[in-house]
Amino acid sequence: MPDDALVFFSDEAHFHLSGSVNKQNMRYYWSAENPRELHERPLHSQRVVWCALSRVGIIRPYFFEENERTVSVTSDRYVHMIQEFFLPRLDEMDVGDVWFQQNGATSHTARVSMALLRQHFPGRLIS
Repeated sequence: MPDDALVFFSDEAHFHLSGSVNKQNMRYYWSAENPRELHERPLHSQRVVWCALSRVGIIRPYFFEENERTVSVTSDRYVHMIQEFFLPRLDEMDVGDVWFQQNGATSHTARVSMALLRQHFPGRLIS
């Protein structure tokens, strides 16, 4: 990699809307199988947010949601986000050939994900 290469670093994270897990926002319920067993569940769900950044700018956050509900990051959802969100924003920045870095999450390294990324970042993929 050249010393002056432009690298976009990416990752997703899980955030609770309040910024922290507040035990006052937990709701408790009893197990149907064992009424003496108590379970807790958050009152407000977390959000899964993806973002990419480089020395020239930040690609704004992407929220993994369907029908206004948070969803897990599958390879299909990841590919959709790359195609429909990340690549168009990258084109708008008009930065030329960039390197793309991602972690080794299963959804990132699935065949369909890697094929798409190798196509758009030939020889410039850090994964």
